[in-house]
Amino acid sequence: MKPKFLLLPLFAACLAFTACNYDSPLTTKPTRRVDERLLGDWVAVDKDSQKEELMHVRQLDDSNYVAAFDHDIYRAFHSDFADMAFLTVQDLNSSDRLYLYMAWEVSADGRQLKLRTVSDKIVTGKNKGQAALQKALQENLRNPSLLNEVLVFNRSARRKN
Repeated sequence: MKPKFLLLPLFAACLAFTACNYDSPLTTKPTRRVDERLLGDWVAVDKDSQKEELMHVRQLDDSNYVAAFDHDIYRAFHSDFADMAFLTVQDLNSSDRLYLYMAWEVSADGRQLKLRTVSDKIVTGKNKGQAALQKALQENLRNPSLLNEVLVFNRSARRKN
């Protein structure tokens, strides 16, 4: 995975921003159904190479997404926690199947997706188990370093949902 991008997962999201670090999902099960605004093809431009990075997000079932990004496949679901919209993203290519947590936001017009990964320097992989991870996240909700920089994806005109 590239250190500049992460998804989303939806999902895009372990998605190339950083490695998946957590041994359990943020929530045991999805906290809501698939949000159709996240479905489709998204493009981001690598600031260094100016190369376009394409992310495909599809509905797997009522509550799960599958995302393809940078030759990797991810599963993601909503893990709303402490009044914040998070996604739990699982790297399906690794044998460890570790998780990543992402805050997300879709613009009002549905054309832009902003993703921010939870910093593994603030909520570390040393916090083992869901309860410890949730506690560490809860304790740092007001910490400005909790979320990494914003990754912006624009809806691709190549294909509609």
